[in-house]
Amino acid sequence: MADRLSNDEFFAKLTTLISNTQAKGHGSVYLTQKRLTYESSNPATAKVSSDSLQDLNPERPLPLLVRATDGKSQSKDRTKNREKVKLSTVVQPDDIETFFGRYAEVCKTGMQSLKKRDRSKRKKTKKKAVEEKK
Repeated sequence: MADRLSNDEFFAKLTTLISNTQAKGHGSVYLTQKRLTYESSNPATAKVSSDSLQDLNPERPLPLLVRATDGKSQSKDRTKNREKVKLSTVVQPDDIETFFGRYAEVCKTGMQSLKKRDRSKRKKTKKKAVEEKK
C-alpha cells in the first residue's frame, strides 16, 4: 500500500498525475473518498450493537481518506516494469472545508484542457435510422 501523503504533497502529486495523463492524450485518473474509521481498542464496544444505525452518529468526527490513481493498470499498453500510481491522504474533520476547496480547484484545472467528444458520427447514423423508418 502506498504511504499516505500530507495534503500539500497529495495536491502536488495529483496535479502532476493529471498533467501527465493529459500529456499522453488519453487515460484516466480515478478519485475516491471514504470515511476512515477508528479501530476499537475495547472489545466490548466492538460487538454489534442492537442499533443498526449506530455508525451514523459516531462518538467523535471521523477523518476522510482520499485516494487518486491512474486507471492504466488493466490496459494492454502498460509496460510491466511501470507501477500503477497510487496516492492517498487523510483529511481531518477540521480541515475538510479547506481541503475540498483546493481539491475542486485542482480538478477544475485538470479538466480545462479536455476535448469535447466528437458525436457527429453518432448523430448522422441516428438521423439515417429515423429517415429509414419513415
